[in-house]
Amino acid sequence: MSDLYDRHRNVLPDWLALYYEDPLELTHGEGRYVWDADGNRYLDFFGGILTTMTAHALPEVTKAVSEQAGRILHSSTLYLNRSMVELAERIAQLSGIPNPRVFFTTSGTEANDTALLLATTYRRSNTILAMRNSYHGRSFSAVGITGNRGWSPTSLSPLQTLYVHGGVRTRGPFAELSDPEFIAACVADLRDLLGHARPPAALIAEPIQGVGGFTSPPDGLYAAFRQVLQEQGILWIADEVQTGWGRTGEHFWGWQAHGQSGPPDMLTFAKGIGNGASVGGVVARAEIMNCLDANSISTFGGTQITMAAGLANLNYLLEHDLQGNARRVGGLLIERLRGVAAQLPGVREVRGRGLMIGVELVRPGTDEADPRAASAVLEAAREGGLLIGKGGGHNTSALRIAPPLSLTVAEAEEGATILERALRSTF
Repeated sequence: MSDLYDRHRNVLPDWLALYYEDPLELTHGEGRYVWDADGNRYLDFFGGILTTMTAHALPEVTKAVSEQAGRILHSSTLYLNRSMVELAERIAQLSGIPNPRVFFTTSGTEANDTALLLATTYRRSNTILAMRNSYHGRSFSAVGITGNRGWSPTSLSPLQTLYVHGGVRTRGPFAELSDPEFIAACVADLRDLLGHARPPAALIAEPIQGVGGFTSPPDGLYAAFRQVLQEQGILWIADEVQTGWGRTGEHFWGWQAHGQSGPPDMLTFAKGIGNGASVGGVVARAEIMNCLDANSISTFGGTQITMAAGLANLNYLLEHDLQGNARRVGGLLIERLRGVAAQLPGVREVRGRGLMIGVELVRPGTDEADPRAASAVLEAAREGGLLIGKGGGHNTSALRIAPPLSLTVAEAEEGATILERALRSTF
C-alpha cells in the first residue's frame, strides 16, 4: 500500500471509490496512453470515465488552454465572455433543438440538476419520470432520479420519481419480446403509469445507460415515448453526458436513434466536450430556458479557460471526423470482442455502439451477475497494460470500454488482445 493511498484514506471519504486493489496514480498521458507513478504504460480504454474524448495531451487543446491561461483564467458570467458565446453558438447549432439556448455548468451532475430545475419550473410539477437502471449524477436531486441502487445513497428527494421500463433490452419482464413488441409493452407501461400519477414535468433518459453497464433499448423507444408525452405536454430530457459528441459512431447525439418524433426539449452534456476540462451544460428551447423568474449566474460555468478547451476540442473532433472513426474502429472492436465472447461461458453479451462498448459477465452456466469476475478481469487487464471500467445494475455486472475517439485500428487490436487474455485467465 503506497504512502499516497494511506494519505488518501486518512483525509478523503470512505465512499470515494477507487479502482484496483493497489490503486493507480496516473501522472501523464499522450494520445490513447497513460503512465503511472512507477513508469508503467497503459492503453486507456476508459478515458477518465468517458471524459478524455479526443486524446491525452492533445496539442490543440493544450495550446488553447495555455494561451488562455496567459491572458485571463476567469471572470464569471457577470461579464460578457466571447469564448462562451462562441461555444454556445456551436453547440446550439449542433443540438438539433429548435430556437435553442445554452447554459454552461461545470459537470454533468450540475447540468442534469439545471435541467430538472427548468423542467419542474416550466411545468409546475415536481414529478419526474426516469428509467430503471439509470444514473444522472451525485447531487441531491440527481440521486433522487437515479434508478440504480448502487449509486443512490438516500431515498430522500425534492422530487417524486416514477420509474419506467425500457432502458435494459435483454433483462427484465419484456426481455423475451421482439423489438417492436418490447417497445409496445414499454409504451403500454408508460401509459398505465401516467394514469396513476399527477402530470409529470419531464422524462429524463440516457439514450445508452452509462453506469448501468452500457445498456440501451431498441431504436425508436424514446420516439414512441415522446408521442405519449406530448399528449400531456410532458418534456423529454436527453441525458447526453456520456453518449454525446459522436461517441456512438452512428449519431452525433444518442437521441438521434430515437428522433422519429423530433428532438428532445432539452439535452444535457458534459464529460467529453472539455477533454478533461470541467465543462457541462444544458441546451433547451428558449421558452423553457427562459422560464425562471429569479436571477441566476454561474461562477465557474463557462469560465474562459474551460471554454477555450471546449472550443479547441470540438473543432478537432469535427475537423478529424472522430464520429466516423468511432463508427469504423468501434465496429471492428465490437466484432472482435464478440468473437472472443462466443468462446467463453462467462460472457453473456457484448453490446454497444461505436466506442461505447459493454461486456456483460455472468457465472458460467447461469444468468447470474458475476461482480467478482468483473473485478478480476479489471485487475488482469491492468496487469496486461489496459485500463477499462465496470458498471451494471442490481442484477448485472459489465465491463465498460470507452477509449478516446481517436483510437486507431492497431490500438483497438492491442486492447482487444489484452482484454481477451484477461477474460480467458478469469474464465
